[in-house]
Amino acid sequence: MVGEEGAFVLGWDEVLTEEELSTTLKVLCMSEEEFREYKEQGGWEDDSEEEENSTLSNEALSRLKTPCKKLLYDSVLLTLESYGSDLKAEQDLLNKETYEKLSRREQQALHVRYGQKRILHQLLELVH
Repeated sequence: MVGEEGAFVLGWDEVLTEEELSTTLKVLCMSEEEFREYKEQGGWEDDSEEEENSTLSNEALSRLKTPCKKLLYDSVLLTLESYGSDLKAEQDLLNKETYEKLSRREQQALHVRYGQKRILHQLLELVH
């Protein structure tokens, strides 16, 4: 359902893989009866008009139904736990003295991790 990598792509302002996340949230937040109907119908009927108007911006994420917000919140926490360090540790490494001791490759990796964690923390705030 979410592709080969099994991940969603989040940006600062919106979900970049919004169709995949939207579909996944719909299915995972369905009741057993709703899911049975979904399977029997072979998916949703043509709701492309609804899909066009349902961009998963940060504002839209904050208005999700409670079960979907909880699912996202818990997923983000699990993702953050998979990192070897927390956001504060990354901020500490950005200290000029420490940062300059890192190799160029380590500096780039630090920027990527730090950016990812900041986006995930932003998402936690949106769905909490």
